Amino acid sequence: MWVTMSSAAVPAGDRFEWFSDLVTRELAPIAIRRERGGTFQGDAAVLDLGRVQVSTYSYTPLRSRRTPAHIRQSDPDQYHLALLTRGATWFSQQRSETTQSVGEMVLWDSSRPFESGTTEGTEPISAIVLQVPKQALPLRPERVDRLLARTFTGDSGMGAVLAGFLRTLTAHGSDCAPHERSRLDQITIDLFSACLATRLDLCDQLPGEARAEALLARIDAFIDHNLGDTELTPHTIAAHHHISVRRLHQLFAGQDETVAATIRRRRLERCRADLARPELLGRPVHAIAARWGYPNAPVFSRAFRAAYGTSPTDFRGQAVQRWRARSVKGSCAREQRPDGPRS
Repeated sequence: MWVTMSSAAVPAGDRFEWFSDLVTRELAPIAIRRERGGTFQGDAAVLDLGRVQVSTYSYTPLRSRRTPAHIRQSDPDQYHLALLTRGATWFSQQRSETTQSVGEMVLWDSSRPFESGTTEGTEPISAIVLQVPKQALPLRPERVDRLLARTFTGDSGMGAVLAGFLRTLTAHGSDCAPHERSRLDQITIDLFSACLATRLDLCDQLPGEARAEALLARIDAFIDHNLGDTELTPHTIAAHHHISVRRLHQLFAGQDETVAATIRRRRLERCRADLARPELLGRPVHAIAARWGYPNAPVFSRAFRAAYGTSPTDFRGQAVQRWRARSVKGSCAREQRPDGPRS
């Protein structure tokens, strides 16, 4: 489960020191100084998957530096990868310096000195940080060194797959049982390895299981991005990824459902979510169904009822009743709120 920590629970004068100690404990010893005055704020959440740790950090602008003395003090012997979700930063290691904006990632080695900071005038920073032991990677360190302090795009290819996976972990990782977190530990290492190997053009050096996991993740992302395409089928998915349909079904053999069942379930989930959105009340049910790959309204209605035990129209009607009940409750609460002090 996620362990959350917030400077809001710490006296204002102690927050910066508290956050510095937190970073040293969870990542590695570093020297931190503030980029500007005012009240410092910092929050963190940590999810331990086993060998891998995923953390989220939010903080007001800082500058950090890890020196040889810090490394001698303590070194987790890990690669760290940060996905920026708010603000803008720069990072320097091994005579390489790069900048990151929202959606981009940067890699560094805990065993080497580095410097980093927030871009001048930037807003508070938020990032997801992945920590992976070096010995868990199937790639030689001298190859990985080429990628230190380099910006990874998070909007295409394996970078997008890894970034999407990290966001999903932060949203749903705490819902997983211990045996599921153990599986996620290996999946995270496989996707991280595949992302690095793709950048280095060394995918053929990955173990077969890691290559399969990476391919399955790319297919998973492809399905999500193309649910509205009525031509999305196992055949088109296989063709797009240059594999046979048989190979596609083999990849899904270890999953909880077939590839066709995955497409059906996700389409229905998107339809159900849209039918429950107040701002889409004016959009006809058949239009919502068509948006997510169901051009035939009767077919959609039957599939929806089979999945959820009610028709799309009845489900939307129940959602409308819940919206109105909440609206009335909120109005009553506002009306019953006592007036402020009178002079």
